[in-house]
Amino acid sequence: MKILILILTILLSLTDYTTSKAQERTIKGTVTDKRTGNPIVGAYVSVSDDKRILRVQTTVNQNGTYSVTVGKDVQELVFSYVSYNTVTIKINKARIIDVKMEETQNALNEEVVIRGYVKRTREATTGSSYIVSGKKVQDIPVGNVEQLLQGVSTGKLKIQNNTGAPSLRRPINIRGLDDNESYATVTENKFKNVLQSPLSTFSIDVDAASYSNLRRFINNGSLPPSAAVRIEEMINYFDYEYEQPKGTNPVNINTEISNAPWNTSHRLVKIGLQAKKVSNANLPASNLVFLIDVSGSMNQANKLPLLISSFKMLADQLRKQDKVAIVVYAGNAGVVLPSTNGNEKTKIKEALNKLSAGGSTAGGEGIELAYKIAAGNFVKGGNNRVILATDGDFNVGASSDNEMENLIEQKRKSGIFLTVLGYGMGNYKNSKMEKLADKGNGNYAYIDNISEARKVLVTEFGGTLYTVAKDVKLQVEFNPSKAQAYRLIGYENRMLKSKDFNDDKKDAGEMGSGHTVTALYEVILVDLVQRLPSSDFF
Repeated sequence: MKILILILTILLSLTDYTTSKAQERTIKGTVTDKRTGNPIVGAYVSVSDDKRILRVQTTVNQNGTYSVTVGKDVQELVFSYVSYNTVTIKINKARIIDVKMEETQNALNEEVVIRGYVKRTREATTGSSYIVSGKKVQDIPVGNVEQLLQGVSTGKLKIQNNTGAPSLRRPINIRGLDDNESYATVTENKFKNVLQSPLSTFSIDVDAASYSNLRRFINNGSLPPSAAVRIEEMINYFDYEYEQPKGTNPVNINTEISNAPWNTSHRLVKIGLQAKKVSNANLPASNLVFLIDVSGSMNQANKLPLLISSFKMLADQLRKQDKVAIVVYAGNAGVVLPSTNGNEKTKIKEALNKLSAGGSTAGGEGIELAYKIAAGNFVKGGNNRVILATDGDFNVGASSDNEMENLIEQKRKSGIFLTVLGYGMGNYKNSKMEKLADKGNGNYAYIDNISEARKVLVTEFGGTLYTVAKDVKLQVEFNPSKAQAYRLIGYENRMLKSKDFNDDKKDAGEMGSGHTVTALYEVILVDLVQRLPSSDFF
């Protein structure tokens, strides 16, 4: 499925500010909602430097109060927050400044037009399949933007360095838990000049493993390695309550715009996709194979025991028409449970209870066997999927990233998808598991505790296991008369060439039932006097 989003115009006003270094003074006050009187916790209090770049000096605390120290020749303070009109206050001789902010309804000057193309989707209401190869489905008008980005308003992007720009890939020297862990290196997206590169094209990503993985590091008292931070996965972990698609449309489009909280002279454009949610009762029959790593490296409390508990919860979601088999691998691969009806829950759980860890890791052999069993029980028009649960440490047989990718790419042609669930720490191979899920037309999650297992396998059961839109790509075109530069925040390993958008052979991401995808662009407007070094552009 391909979605073309044309951003025709972005119009918001800017205000000039001045700062100079002089004797400092402290200003205090409150920031409240003008209508309700409630404190606006997290609102930004800013000044600007000699380059006219806004710098956040402080944020409003839980009591709605702030205290900021500035040079005496600073004449103005700027109060900003997502979904509120920016307020500029002249300081004069004031030491106390109380501010009341009004909610705004920012809108694009002209409506956003989305043209949808479907390569292959499943009709959500009945679960039947249909194919429209390269055929234009319809033009979907999207109304004016009415609300601003909630993800920023709840503080999910408030990481800054001393330049005021978001530090999305901070180098951190870590020792201990991650000594043998593996993460793919990512180079952060830079600003692109709209005149030179008006099109931005990328494959969607519904994975959210980075958030729970980082939570694991923090809960264990350490900082994560910088390569473990995937901004798009952090953003996509949360539910933004987008409006459901209407009619037969498999995906609904939402757009919002606000000031960038780390630099309020820039704009933050949000594009949100909402896949149609299918009730579990209406999902087509599932043919599942649990592929479980029982090698020696899984012999830890947060690995195999947590995995077994997770799969028991998944078993409770299965129906009579569903089928599940269990394949394990260590020194070699074997079948623990042949394909069994989903209502035989006691039999399924007894098979899980018998699992124990030991031996080396023949991951390639296990994958071959799992796909063979899935193919032997294939349900036409149903949900055919292998669910791989592992710490990602393959060391026997096909083990290199390239070998595993080629194997999975061959298997996905059969119509059997792959879900990857990561467990554990110390030798966790994030880079390998993410690639396997991408190549297997599936999704990837990291389970650090039983609550996360419930979220992935119970609450988000349909989205985890049932695909409603395949090969979803986004292409955004910026108007050079309104925007001078932009950068996509995150999705570095999902970038595509412009020509790939119309290439149905180019693999892209999948969206499951109820899945959401959120993408953020930082945009510099043409009427902003912005001195950007040439190195900031491709």
